[in-house]
Amino acid sequence: MSNIKKVAFIGTGIMGAYMAGHLMNHGYELSVYNRTVEKAKPLAERGARLADSVADCVREADAVITIIGYPKDVEEVWLGEAGVIASARKGALLIDMTTSAPALAVKLYESAKERGLRAVDAPVTGGDTGAKAGTLTILAGGDEADFEVARPLFEAMGKNIVYTGKAGNGQHTKMCNQIAIAGALSGAAEAISYARAAGLDTEAMVSAIATGAAGSFQLSNVAKKGMEGDFAPGFMMKHFVKDMGLADEEAVRNGVKLPILENVLDICRRLEASGHAEEGTQSILRFYE
Repeated sequence: MSNIKKVAFIGTGIMGAYMAGHLMNHGYELSVYNRTVEKAKPLAERGARLADSVADCVREADAVITIIGYPKDVEEVWLGEAGVIASARKGALLIDMTTSAPALAVKLYESAKERGLRAVDAPVTGGDTGAKAGTLTILAGGDEADFEVARPLFEAMGKNIVYTGKAGNGQHTKMCNQIAIAGALSGAAEAISYARAAGLDTEAMVSAIATGAAGSFQLSNVAKKGMEGDFAPGFMMKHFVKDMGLADEEAVRNGVKLPILENVLDICRRLEASGHAEEGTQSILRFYE
């Protein structure tokens, strides 16, 4: 049974703003914080309390949710001198929904426990479309009792809510997701590249194969956007590079060779370096042009 009423939400970017909005729609009292204050102001205009620091945001919250950029940002926000763990009230439930390193998730869990706090790693998949619609898949790791307390929060933001096991397992499961996306997205991009070279109508080609065994979200939605010249981010290339890099590091640590992931990561790092970091992942099509 969850008695969470006050939620601190840190990170109101492309996805976080929608997610926080859904929590408000479900009646939670929100305090919000974002390093770029302008990104949090629309939520403040709806009634959220705009905090001026991480400590100010979390100190009275029953639950704290973070969805920020990179593992180093998570470590700073959670473990800093005036960070989440140092500032949250005893007994608070802390949830990191950033895609981050599994080892860091375990470190946060253990650090929180030492201070009488509860921590769950719960990265999401579904992009800005899923965040906006409230249909995200949420992959949670930590103590199952804490997951059940967090469940109503997750149900306000997503549809497929999955408990994956111990701390860090949510992040490991998200690594699997990003590995699978790397193959599907690059495959879709290569199919489009081949179709163009063969003189096919690419729209007709995608329609023809999307309902068969080759069908995927990456083909019908992500790659198709790039094919139509739309490179606006649903999920930024730089964040995809970060995620694939984390997955590759974990694979190496576990003695697993992932050649497709490594190849796609190399392609995307080149695109990131050539000015496409803040475009959507569909900009992988540019590599083939």
